[in-house]
Parts: sequence; C-alpha cells; structure tokens
Amino acid sequence: MTHFSKHPLTSFPSTAGVAREELHFRRVDMRGFRRGDGLYEVEGHLTDRKPFDFIPSSGGDVVPAHTPVHDMSVRLVFDDQMIVREVHAFSASTPYAACPAAAPALQKLKGLPIAAGWSREVRSRLAGAQGCTHLVEIVVQLATAAYQSMTTVRANQPLAVDSEGRPLKIDSCYAYRTEGELVKLQWPRWHRPSDAR
Repeated sequence: MTHFSKHPLTSFPSTAGVAREELHFRRVDMRGFRRGDGLYEVEGHLTDRKPFDFIPSSGGDVVPAHTPVHDMSVRLVFDDQMIVREVHAFSASTPYAACPAAAPALQKLKGLPIAAGWSREVRSRLAGAQGCTHLVEIVVQLATAAYQSMTTVRANQPLAVDSEGRPLKIDSCYAYRTEGELVKLQWPRWHRPSDAR
C-alpha cells in the first residue's frame, strides 16, 4: 500500500523557540521526459541565492540579494538501456567568468550507463579541476531522477531478480529491507524477521 500524506510538507518544520537568520537558499529541480525519437531525457536545474548582497570570496562583481549566484542546468539524454547518449550543460549565472568553460568536461559522461556506481564514476571522471562542483552535484542526482522517470515506462516489465529469483528491489532501501512489511506483503518467501537475520 502506498502512503500519501494528507498534509504535504511545504517547508521544514521550524525550530521552536530559536531565532534564525537565513544565510543561503538553494533549489534543485529535476524532471524526466520521454522523447519522440525513442530516447529519454532528464534535466536538473540548480539555483543558489543569498538574502543579502554577495561578493565572491576572490573578487568579482557584487551579486545583489536574491539574485542567483548559481543558475545552472544539465540535461542527460539516454536510451532504454540507461546509456548516456548526450550531455548538455547551461550556465545562466555563475560567480566567476571562467565557470561556464567547465561545461565541456561533462562530455566524458557519454557512453556511461546510469547504474550502480554512477556517483563514483561521475566524480572520478570530473574530479577536481576537471569539472565544476555544482554541475557534478546536478549530474549525480540525475541518476535517481532517471530511474524514477523510467518506472512508468517499465511498469509492465517483469520484476528484476537475481539468479535465485530474489527480487533485486529487496534491501535496496529502508522500505524494502528484508525484515520490512513491504517485503512481507509482496514477497513473503523472501521475508526474514529481524531476529532471524
């Protein structure tokens, strides 16, 4: 059974009795698409803002309060095997003039499967001065957005299992832990009470 909150979280619960001063605001938006040519896309958009005028630590122009310090996007195009076919990066706002020149490094991700080890491989290919920290942050998160996007496409496909027939989804997260209720309901054969592990 899927659980939906009747009161969706629209902001983080406040810290009762403690005054706070906002220092930074970051928003990350991600979307997935099915394309007309049989491929798929995921897009990630990151913005950073300050509630006050901001001067980059090593100089540069003053960024007025509430104006994006970073306004950057990445689009990954991939096939039904989750292989990256194209990578596109866009930078509308960056704190330094040199930042947009880091975008071409993302082409190193072409041909990479969106699969286990994605974060490690992305960080390896774009480590340090090879890439932009913020673009890498977007790319790492896009893997999850890609998987979420493909759940609709793969809804009627057979469940992925190992050589013994055990669903690969088991122990992939807390909700699907071996001793959990979801496994007990969906795959009782593979359920193990916590004291039996």
